[in-house]
Amino acid sequence: MAYELSIGLAGLVCLIVLIAIRIPIAYSMILVGGVGVTLLNGPDIFMSQLKDLAYVQFSIYDLSVVPMFVLMGNIASQAGLSRELFRAANAWIGWARGGVAMSAILACAGFGAVCGSSLATASTMGKVALPELKRYNYLGSLATGTLAAGGVLGILIPPSVVLVIYAILVEANIVTMFIAAFIPGMIAVLLFLLTIAIYVRLHPEAGPARDPISREEFREATLGVLPVLLIFGAVIGGIYFGLFNPTPAAAVGVFLVAIYGMARGTIRWPEMRDSLYDTAKTTGMVYLIMLGAEMLKIFMARGGVPQAAAELMTNSGLSPMGILLLLLFILIILGCLMDSLSMILLAIPFFWPVLAGLDFGMTQEELKIWFGILALIVVELGLITPPVGMNVFIISAMAKDVPMRETFKGVMPFFASELVRVALLVAFPALTLWLPRVLG
Repeated sequence: MAYELSIGLAGLVCLIVLIAIRIPIAYSMILVGGVGVTLLNGPDIFMSQLKDLAYVQFSIYDLSVVPMFVLMGNIASQAGLSRELFRAANAWIGWARGGVAMSAILACAGFGAVCGSSLATASTMGKVALPELKRYNYLGSLATGTLAAGGVLGILIPPSVVLVIYAILVEANIVTMFIAAFIPGMIAVLLFLLTIAIYVRLHPEAGPARDPISREEFREATLGVLPVLLIFGAVIGGIYFGLFNPTPAAAVGVFLVAIYGMARGTIRWPEMRDSLYDTAKTTGMVYLIMLGAEMLKIFMARGGVPQAAAELMTNSGLSPMGILLLLLFILIILGCLMDSLSMILLAIPFFWPVLAGLDFGMTQEELKIWFGILALIVVELGLITPPVGMNVFIISAMAKDVPMRETFKGVMPFFASELVRVALLVAFPALTLWLPRVLG
């Protein structure tokens, strides 16, 4: 057993080295997993597993929701949903000091509800909101920091691709995870709005108020967002009220968003072709990472690494809450090195067995939900923290006149508000579990 464990630990070190030298994580996990299983059990066992592993992994019905939600987000980006969301939010609260930045946060939350991707949310809303923020002379760090931070709302507010992947990994109910994410997602929006309000109160010149718009403009902006709200209500409301499962809901969302785009004239064959092509690329990437994660999980299980980690944590003398906080801290550190999906696929197979054996005063199903929401929030932080900070890179590429260090400086207040949200959810698990208990 000592030999197997030493091989497993050596494989883990090799994986970290490969990631550090920027080898794509899917290839890194496939390489380490394949070589590891070969060393432990021989090439015949590895080839036997490889023969049907991909089919077993990807023939799961629940996984079909991933390309559907990705396609819905891509079509939504092409259809101009983001512009209508921002226009309406700007009409409602843009008149206040810091209001245009607050409008961007609300629009990011709304777009995340029909997209499910943080990177797509940041990219799409950056194109829409950044010119308006510049137009009203917002401080560069506040403007870019707001958009980079607003993008992270897409990973938690349902529907979320990463939330689906987590649910599949720990065998949790996807609908229940969506329900549980609703209140924490709303808390994030409120804390982000409060962060902007406090910031512009301390630095009034950073977010000047704009002139109120006319009643006619207000009415047009409000009416323009109604189709978006109807699409959100059909998809998420249908899931919450049990009208259909996530995969049919995603199909309904794709259909409605496509009809919306065609009716507005923003979706034609070239835009649809681009959406399908981007969906194929993104889905292929996700599935390849999942295949690599499964190969790595098999290797680590044969090497006894998850079992050894669980035993080490159990015998560490830390309380269950202390172990949870340690794991969340490790996730924050990992978030500085890799993207959110890769982190979930890599870390959860190690972390969940550790937590599953601890007593938190709740059922195993509730623990899956509570930890999953906490893990995803912490994963969000990796999108706005150096050196990876993918949202920051996306927004910085658009705002070439704002140095990247200023964007990182601008996201720090939002980073602090995210830590407050984690503290609230850790201290009060009912914030996550109340809605699933009521609707379950």
